Amino acid sequence: MKNPELRIVPLGDAMDVIGGGTPSKRNPAFYGGAIPWATVRDMNVDYITRTEHTITEQGLSRSSTKVISAGEVIIATRVGLGKVCILNHDTAINQDLRGLVPKPGFEIERKYLFYWLKSIAQTIVAAGTGATVQGVKLTFIKALKFPLPPLEEQRRIVAFLDKAFEGLDRARANAEANLQNARELFMSAIKAAFDELRDAPLQPVGKVADNCLGKMLDKRKNRGIPREYLRNLNVRWFTIDTSDLLEMRIEDAEVERYSVRRGDLLICEGGYPGRAAIWNEDDLIFFQKALHRVRFSQPAYSKLLMFFLFLQDQLGDLRPHFTGSGIQHFTGKALAKFEMPFPPPDAAEATVRKLDAVQSKTDELMSVCMAKLNEVKELRRSLLQKAFAGELT
Repeated sequence: MKNPELRIVPLGDAMDVIGGGTPSKRNPAFYGGAIPWATVRDMNVDYITRTEHTITEQGLSRSSTKVISAGEVIIATRVGLGKVCILNHDTAINQDLRGLVPKPGFEIERKYLFYWLKSIAQTIVAAGTGATVQGVKLTFIKALKFPLPPLEEQRRIVAFLDKAFEGLDRARANAEANLQNARELFMSAIKAAFDELRDAPLQPVGKVADNCLGKMLDKRKNRGIPREYLRNLNVRWFTIDTSDLLEMRIEDAEVERYSVRRGDLLICEGGYPGRAAIWNEDDLIFFQKALHRVRFSQPAYSKLLMFFLFLQDQLGDLRPHFTGSGIQHFTGKALAKFEMPFPPPDAAEATVRKLDAVQSKTDELMSVCMAKLNEVKELRRSLLQKAFAGELT
């Protein structure tokens, strides 16, 4: 039932919307003081108890930053649109944030305001403008239609949502713990499988497989027919995403050199170096220079190398094979020298069958966990919408 005492007011009529600023980074005397100074980077929690940076009284007085009192609500109006937090301490804010402080005569439960802003987060995100950095104008924030029932009703809504979200948070924590357990189970199985292969000889990939990089994308020089190709963004761990394929021109004489066959292993050269997946389709597809194609005479070795690369990546042992201090690459030369366990074909096939079975079970468990997390997320969204549409019973 709708609340007859509910008022809808522009947010700017009920709240002072206070902007912030950044003390000059060129003056070290402005930083490292006792005043918390919040940025969007601090807004990954509901309550801000500490900030990455602090400022001094001098930094406060000689900049446009403002201190928002403990207990008040802040929102991101630039960069991190949709984020909202409550302050646990008096905190200065930078120019990407706004403090919302009730005007005299308006009784507003701060957590009611917090929950309402959470409920319209997507509306704020959708209103963002800017070619590189998305932001919303002050006039937009002030014009937001704020549902304002009596204080007692605000507190009832907050109490209802607090209790509901407490249960949802437990469900989410359980799902996240189960998800982590599934990942750990998979890792344990991979470690055990390769421990059993510890006596297998190590062989450089370049000695036991054909490996090559894909075609360079150059719209000015490429000739031939436009054909779909894979880039490193398409190659995830153990799976290849073909939902956003692009095209490049490839001549008939290049088809064999730059095409991928069923069973070929594709490995990222850059982006996420070493990430790998098997191409399991019969469709003709090509690959860009950001990927390696590795082809074994025995298909089991492709999967064995894929699992081994994943294990080495998770253990942190793959990084020494990369080049580059900033953007890193797993070069063709490095891949050719990379050593993998190379047991007899029957042992390789047995290991791969075992790991395939574990991965299938793990994927099933992870799918259930992800479905639960999505369900919790959707329930939170639905409860917030109902709360501020007067539909809670």
